[in-house]
Parts: sequence; structure tokens; C-alpha cells
Amino acid sequence: MSCNCCENKSDLTLLDEVLNKYKSIDGSLITILQKAQDIYGYLPSDVITHIANETGIKPAKVLGVATFYTQFRFNKVGKYLIMLCKGTACHVNGSDRIEQAITEELGIGDGETTEDGLFSLKNVACLGCCSLSPVMMINEETYGSLTPQKTKEILRELKAREESK
Repeated sequence: MSCNCCENKSDLTLLDEVLNKYKSIDGSLITILQKAQDIYGYLPSDVITHIANETGIKPAKVLGVATFYTQFRFNKVGKYLIMLCKGTACHVNGSDRIEQAITEELGIGDGETTEDGLFSLKNVACLGCCSLSPVMMINEETYGSLTPQKTKEILRELKAREESK
């Protein structure tokens, strides 16, 4: 986990309702972490510490649970989170070429976010859409049977949508 010590401190009062509801319920740590990520978009280090303090769970355990599950993020992500499938079917059908197209179009690699904060790329093990391979999801939308050109067109369309706002 990278240090967030130089970032602005999180508004921890946003967690009050969640912690009041769940902190005394055994086995609710994952729920608390999920709700915290929903609030902040990721899990800043001061939020992890606050959760530990409020629940009485050791910070190492809170962090251990959060790092175990791939659903949790420790850095801000862009408005559009691109999850690129790297499973066997997608790999065989060219997901590396799709990743290269994303890198060429946006200038980011796996785990990175564009400077404007619009796009983040995360390679994932499988999206469960093997018949559509290669496939990516952008937020809740699934895009399949990708080619490098089709991928770039999708990204350009999203950029244009943002510029027209």
C-alpha cells in the first residue's frame, strides 16, 4: 500500500453512520470496508486507521483483510475504471494488443490513472465473458470482441462525451 500521508486528510465524519451501524457486529469488517470505499472511492490510509480505532480491530488485521480482496483499492481511480480481462480466452484472443491500444490512446498502464483523472486501467484475471473475448468493462458497461481500433474508438467516444459536458 502506498503512503497517503501527503494527501489531504479524509473527512472521517462521512463514516460515522456506517461505523455506528456495523462496528459492534461481529464479522462486519468487509461490509465496513465496502461502504467506506463507496464513500471515498478507495481506501485511504487514514480511513483504514480510523476503522481500526473505531472497531477495536488491529490496524494490521484491517489492512490484511483489505489487501486480501481484489475488490478494494488503495489509490484514487478515474471516473472511468477500465477492467481489462487477462484470462486464458482473452489472452489467446489478443488482450495484450488491447492493453497496448489502451496504453497508446491514454498513456497509462495497469494500475495507473490518467493525469486528468478520467481513466484508470486495471488488469483482472477474468470477467466471465469468455465468449466475448477479448473483453473489457468500463464501469458497469461490458465491451466484447475487441480489436485495438474498436478499443481506441470506445475510449475516444468517452473522452468526447466528457469534453462536451
